[in-house]
Amino acid sequence: MGHSTDDFDWAAMADMLELEGETHSPYVRQALGELEHLTPRRILDIGSGPGVAACRLAATFPGAEVTAVDGSPELLARAEKRAEGLDLRLRTRTAEFPEGIAELEPADLVWSGQVVHHVGDQRRALNQLAGLLAPGGVLALVEGGLPARWLPRDLGFGRPGLQERMDAATADRFSRMREELPGSVAEVEDWPGMLRATGLTEVRSRTFLVDHPAPLADAPRLSVRRLLERQRTMLDEILDAEDVTTLDRLLDPADPASVDRRTDLFLLTAKTVHFGRADW
Repeated sequence: MGHSTDDFDWAAMADMLELEGETHSPYVRQALGELEHLTPRRILDIGSGPGVAACRLAATFPGAEVTAVDGSPELLARAEKRAEGLDLRLRTRTAEFPEGIAELEPADLVWSGQVVHHVGDQRRALNQLAGLLAPGGVLALVEGGLPARWLPRDLGFGRPGLQERMDAATADRFSRMREELPGSVAEVEDWPGMLRATGLTEVRSRTFLVDHPAPLADAPRLSVRRLLERQRTMLDEILDAEDVTTLDRLLDPADPASVDRRTDLFLLTAKTVHFGRADW
């Protein structure tokens, strides 16, 4: 979020982004557990979207000034409403990433969740994020992990292995998205290596599990539905006709085998967070 270099209408995706943020929040809690020894005065969430992680930052560090930064005023309005409902102190700042962040004041902790891969020159974007750190400050960058899993390999209809084929189609579409970004630079996505190249030290990576077992509660179940609805639209011209038919059946609320009714529906994924310290 917080950029204009791709074809996503982030504001239109607000409901899905907020629901996804809530469903994936266990990894944010685990990642912030790695930082509980810090006493930051200023925190920036770059590409905050509707503010799920920003509010978690504010709750974890109640003495800090937390600012949610995003290019979408609509999403920042959601962040403000969310913080108000949780009785948390949260500031917001409208700024495109990476162009608009140079004007931000330095922070002791910078969080950025799955934003850099939407920028053509990822190495330059990381340099700009590192440049936001005050001396001794910490950058927490969310990039990578594992694709989500939500159903058995054999659904009982259609060709087994649907998710693996969807993963391959999604990876192909992602590669084309990266190639079409303005100023796109091919890069070995060695995130720890790229963080070290910015001058950050004590670089390390941790991967955190998001595990919602079957049978799914209503909120994560709805999150899976929204994800599949989006993938159905994105992958329509990539998947073969049989797989599209299978997806349509999974998304048909009247079908007993739909994601709305299945008792074997689960949500399992993992998110990788890369940490680095400003040794200046």
